[in-house]
Amino acid sequence: MLFKLGPRVCLRRHITKYQGNCPEPYTRCGEGGGEAKNLPSYPGPNKMRDCYCTVNLDQEEVFRTKIVEKSLCPFYGEDFYCEIPRSFRHLSFYIFDRDVFRRDSIIGKVAIQKEDLQSYHNRDTWFQLQHVDADSEVQGKVHLELRLSEVITDTGVVCHKLAARIFECQGLPIVNGQCDPYATVTLAGPFRSEAKKTKVKKKTNNPHFDEVFYFEVTRPCSYSKKSHFDFEEEDVDKLEIRVDLWNASNLKFGDEFLGELRIPLKVLRHSSSYEAWYFLQPRDNGSKSLKPDDLGSLRLNVVYTEDHVFSSEYYSPLRDLLLKSADVEPVSASAAHILGEVCRDKQEAAIPLVRLLLHYGRVVPFISAIASAEVKRTQDPNTIFRGNSLTSKCIDETMKLAGMHYLHVTLKPTIEEICQSHKSCEIDPVKLKDGENLENNMESLRQYVDRIFTVITKSGVSCPTVMCDIFFSLREAAAKRFQDDLDVRYTAVSSFIFLRFFAPAILSPNLFQLTPHHTDPQTSRTLTLISKTIQTLGSLSKSKSASFKESYMATFYEFFNEQKYADAVKNFLDLISSSGRRDPKSIEQPILLKEGFMIKRAQGRKRFGMKNFKKRWFRLTNHEFTYQKSKGDQPLCSIPIENILAVERLEEESFRMKNMFQVIQPERALYIQANNCVEAKDWIDILTKVSQCNQKRLTVYHPSAYLNGHWLCCRASSDTAAGCTPCTGGLPANIQLDIDGDRETERIYSLFNLYMGKLEKMQEACGSKSVYDGPEQEEYSTFIIDDPQETYKTLKQVIAGVGTLEQEHAQYRRDKFKKTRYGSQEHPIGDKSFQNYIRQQSEISTHSI
Repeated sequence: MLFKLGPRVCLRRHITKYQGNCPEPYTRCGEGGGEAKNLPSYPGPNKMRDCYCTVNLDQEEVFRTKIVEKSLCPFYGEDFYCEIPRSFRHLSFYIFDRDVFRRDSIIGKVAIQKEDLQSYHNRDTWFQLQHVDADSEVQGKVHLELRLSEVITDTGVVCHKLAARIFECQGLPIVNGQCDPYATVTLAGPFRSEAKKTKVKKKTNNPHFDEVFYFEVTRPCSYSKKSHFDFEEEDVDKLEIRVDLWNASNLKFGDEFLGELRIPLKVLRHSSSYEAWYFLQPRDNGSKSLKPDDLGSLRLNVVYTEDHVFSSEYYSPLRDLLLKSADVEPVSASAAHILGEVCRDKQEAAIPLVRLLLHYGRVVPFISAIASAEVKRTQDPNTIFRGNSLTSKCIDETMKLAGMHYLHVTLKPTIEEICQSHKSCEIDPVKLKDGENLENNMESLRQYVDRIFTVITKSGVSCPTVMCDIFFSLREAAAKRFQDDLDVRYTAVSSFIFLRFFAPAILSPNLFQLTPHHTDPQTSRTLTLISKTIQTLGSLSKSKSASFKESYMATFYEFFNEQKYADAVKNFLDLISSSGRRDPKSIEQPILLKEGFMIKRAQGRKRFGMKNFKKRWFRLTNHEFTYQKSKGDQPLCSIPIENILAVERLEEESFRMKNMFQVIQPERALYIQANNCVEAKDWIDILTKVSQCNQKRLTVYHPSAYLNGHWLCCRASSDTAAGCTPCTGGLPANIQLDIDGDRETERIYSLFNLYMGKLEKMQEACGSKSVYDGPEQEEYSTFIIDDPQETYKTLKQVIAGVGTLEQEHAQYRRDKFKKTRYGSQEHPIGDKSFQNYIRQQSEISTHSI
C-alpha cells in the first residue's frame, strides 16, 4: 500500500497465497510527500509548533517523519513503503507536537479503516484531523463463551446460572512500552451490575486467561424441563454481558482502558451456549465538543494493494505469455509491452513486470528489445530516454532492485561523513549567514563533490552484472541509431546511471536507506548542490556552465571544467556498459548495511549466569553481525556472516514477547526483539540476504526457544536436536532478490483485469488499422501498434488468460462464502470488512439466481 501524506506513505497490502486452490493474501503499503494545514496554534506568545507525524498499524507505530519546526502548516515530503506483515483494522496517522521540554503531545489523528483504503487509492485527499481520546484507542480481539444452565439448590429451588468463560485475547496494544492486561466481566441490567475480574497477565499482549465466572440469573417464570432456558422477552432486552480489557498500570492516573465488548443475552435465546471471537470496541462516552475542523487537516495519498495468490500452476498460461515477450516481433505486440500501454501509469506496470522478469532471468532481453524499439522512434539524440516511457520505468525499477547494495557500497560512507561533519557549503551569496565565508564554503563543497565524483567513477568494477548488460544494450542501440553523434553512446547510459540513480540518491539519501532519517536543512542544501553538480558532470553536456539557471552554480562549476573530469566519466561509462568485461573483485572494506538498538537475550556463552534481556546497539556489515552497549563502543559479540545458518521468527510463546527473531549459529541461537513488526521484518530480510549464499545454511529450525531442558516447539530434550519446522523460503539464486513470481503474476493479472476496457479498445484499434489504411481515429492514437495482426493475437491470449483466472477467483470467493463463519478467529464479530464481503456475496448470489 502506498500512501503519500504529510509524509508520503506507500502500502502494499498482504497477499494471499493459495495452497492447492486456497489463496494466500499479501499486503504492501507506503506513504509520500504531503502536508498538514491549519493546525491549532500553541497557547503561548510564539503560537508556532514543532510537529511530526507517525504512521501506525492500529496503534503500533511503524514510521515517524522528521520534526518540522515553527509551523502550523508543516510540509514533510517523506516517503514510506512497507510490506504489511500482519492483519490490521486501521491505518492511522498521528500529528504530534514537541515542546521545549521534548515532551510529545498529540494534536489529532486520521484513522482509515482497512476496508476503506481502496476508496482513497492513489489520489490526494485532505482528511480532517480527529480528536484523540484514550477510550477510543482500541485494538485486539477476545474469545468468549456464554453458557446458561439450570441448577437445583439444596433447598430444591431451581435457579439459572450464567457461565461466562473468557479464553484469551490477541493483539492488544502495548501502552507505554508494556502490556499487563486483565479483564472485568459484568452482568448488567436496569437494576443490577455484578462485576468480576480475571488475574493480571504480565508482559503479554496476547493473554491466555481461560477463566470462568458464574452469575445467578433470577427469573419470574417457573422451572421448565427444556433443552435450554426459555428467556422471557422483557429479560432478554434488559440484560447484557460486558467485557472490559484493562492494562494494569503503576501510574497515579490508574489503569488504561484497552477496549470493551457488549453482548446482549438474547444470543442465548435459541441455544444454551454461545461461543465466538469479538473485536474490541471503543467505549461510548458521549460526543465530543470539539469540531473536526478545530484541529486542522492532513493531506494523504494512499496506495494500497491486497492480492490473493494461487499456487503456481494457475498462472502458467499468463506467465509464459509474459516471459516470451522479449522474443515477440515486434516487441510492441508482446504481452509485457501491452501491459505498459493500457496502464494509466507506466510505473504501475513496470514494478511487477521487472520483478517477474528478474526472477526468471528475462529482464535484460526484454529491456533490450523495448529500448531498441524506443531508440528507433527517437528523432533527436539529445532527447534519448528522457521521457517517462516503459523503457525508462523498467530500467529505473531494475536499478532500484539490483543496484541498492552497489549504491550503498559507493555512496554511504561519504554521505554519512557529510551528515556528521555539518559543514556549511552555501554558495548563493543571497543565502549566506552572518559570519560565513563564501570562498571557504566553495572549497568545502568542491572537496565533497570531488570525493563523491571519485568514488562513483572508480566504482565501475562493483556495478551489478544485470545493470551492465542493460547499459551495453542501450549503448549499442543508441550508437547504431545515431552514427554521426559520437557522444550518444555515453549520454544514453549516463541519463540513467547519473540522472536517475546516483543524483536522486545524493539528493534524498533517506529514500535510498543511505540515512535513517531526513537530513537537516543545512545538510539537505549541501546535498542538493552536490547532486546538481554530479548530475551535470555526468551528462557530458557541451556547454555545462550554461546548463545552470543560477549564476552562482555556473561560477562554482568552473572548478570542474578540466578535461580530466570528462575523461573519468567516459572511462566509467565504458566500463559499466561493456558486456562480458571483468572478473569481478569484491571490495573488501566492510560496508554498513543496517544498525540500531534492539533487545537481545543472553546467548549462554558462559556456563553459568543469568539469561537476561538487555538493550544493545546492533550493527550489520557485509562481513559480520555485532552488538555493543552503545553506538561507537567496542563490540561485545561478533558473528561472522558465514556463521549465520538461518534467520527466522521466534514464536511469542517462548518469552511472551512480540516481534522476536533468532539468528541461528553453529553453537547456539541469538534471540532478539525488534521495536515493531516492520523493523523485525527488515532485520530478518537483510540478515537473510547477506547470509543466503552460506554453504551450511539450515533447512529446518526450531520456531520456539530451548528452555528448561527442552525445545518448547517439539519437546525434544537435546539442545542439539535437529529442527522440527522447515526454514522459510530462501532467496532465489539470481542476484539474491526476494521475489515471488506467482505474486507478481497475480499483480499483473489484477492490472489487466482493472484495465480490461482498454484491452478491448486496443483490440478495436488493431481491427481498425488492419481494415482501414487511412488516418487512425483519435481514440486509438494513444496505443503503439506496429503490427495489428500480431498485437491482436496477443491481446486475445491475454484476455483469455485473465478471464480464466477471474473464474478461479470467483469460484474461490463462492467457496469461501459458504465455509467462513462470522465470529471465528479469522473473522471476529465486528469485522466490518467481512460484513461488507458477506453483503457483496449475498448480492452476487441473488443476482445470479
